Amino acid sequence: MESLQVSDYMHRRPVTFSPQMTVAEAVERLLHSRQTGGPVIDAERRLVGFLSEQDCLARMLESSFYREQVARVYDVMRHEVLSIKPYMSVIELAQKMLGEKPKVYPVVDDDGILLGSITRADVLHAIDVQLQAGYKRAV
Repeated sequence: MESLQVSDYMHRRPVTFSPQMTVAEAVERLLHSRQTGGPVIDAERRLVGFLSEQDCLARMLESSFYREQVARVYDVMRHEVLSIKPYMSVIELAQKMLGEKPKVYPVVDDDGILLGSITRADVLHAIDVQLQAGYKRAV
C-alpha cells in the first residue's frame, strides 16, 4: 500500500481563488463547487494562501453586522499553508492528517506551482480501494 501516491487520487481542477477576489465572489465559488476550501494562487499558479469556508463565514458574519462587503481574499486567507508533493505516499499523508488540522491539502510541484488538491475523503477512498483489492486477493 506504500506505493499509493497522492497524484493518483488528487483533484486536478480544484476550486481556486486569487488574492484580489472579493470574499463575496469567493463564497459564490465555494458554494458552486461544493468544496470546503481551496488554494489561493497568483497569476503564475504559485500557491500563496488557502481559503476555507470558516474563513469566509467569519468575514460574512462581520459584514452582515456592518453592511459592508469589501474584504478581499488576501485579507482573510491563511498565509501559511501546509502543502504536499504529488509523489508523496497516501499512507504518509493519512498519518500527517491524523496530527494536523487541514481537511484539504494543496498539491504543488517543487517550485510551488499548484497541481491540484487532495481531501481526507480522497485519502479514505484510496486506502479503501487498496484494502478491498487486498481482501479480494486473499480470498
